[in-house]
Amino acid sequence: MAVEVDGEGDPVIMVHGLGGTTNTWTPLLPALTNSKRIRIELPGSGRSHRAHALQDNTPNKGQLSIDLLVDAVLRVCAQLGAPRAHFVAHSLGTIVCQHLAVRAPERVRSLALFGALPAPPEPARQGLKARAAKARDEGMFGIADAIVQAALSSSTREQLPVVVAFVRESLLAQDPEGYARTCEALAAAQPAAIEGIEVPTMLVAGDEDAVAPVQVARDLARRIGDAQVEVLPRCGHWMTAERAPECQSHLRKFLERSMATKT
Repeated sequence: MAVEVDGEGDPVIMVHGLGGTTNTWTPLLPALTNSKRIRIELPGSGRSHRAHALQDNTPNKGQLSIDLLVDAVLRVCAQLGAPRAHFVAHSLGTIVCQHLAVRAPERVRSLALFGALPAPPEPARQGLKARAAKARDEGMFGIADAIVQAALSSSTREQLPVVVAFVRESLLAQDPEGYARTCEALAAAQPAAIEGIEVPTMLVAGDEDAVAPVQVARDLARRIGDAQVEVLPRCGHWMTAERAPECQSHLRKFLERSMATKT
């Protein structure tokens, strides 16, 4: 797995979404100047694309799942000596971190979830399976532009061409087979029992996010019980790039409060 570590202070572990890399978090690094910043590329994604080839003899060798992705993040925590950390996640990464917080609550000090969802709705599951097949047949060039069109807000597409290029490049840099297997893992994802989560939690949603709409974030916040929701205007699903200054501000304030809380 590819993991980037820098900085000093309380550990903050960052987990990207489908089609993401450690660079998903580059726009937010100014909010983390007093933290040990641990950016992970999940098995199957980015420079970790070969990590989906599991080293065992099971019938489903190479198949990814949410449980396997949780295992991967926990291994990083153990190897880097981060027994408790603040977790920051985007999209698919929010599902991974919800399951991690339920399975290993002793590892989690807080959760900052960008574009969060509990699991894909049924139509999206079928779409992810179709996308996996297309990635295998046509490569990432066959799907990248359609994803960019659907995932970014209209104002981002019209006014922020550098962000459009950033998201497109993040997608095109993916290994098609690793991306396909990640799509299949997401398509099979089930919601975590998040009602038991007791750490400070923030959910950040874009008002034009068709992947994880604002109402989904509000529903998750109610289930967790003590979560705050921040809504970004004129923003789609890739909010860390689309609205970087606002995301920085929300994350900085949230972590300052969370680090001051004894949990």
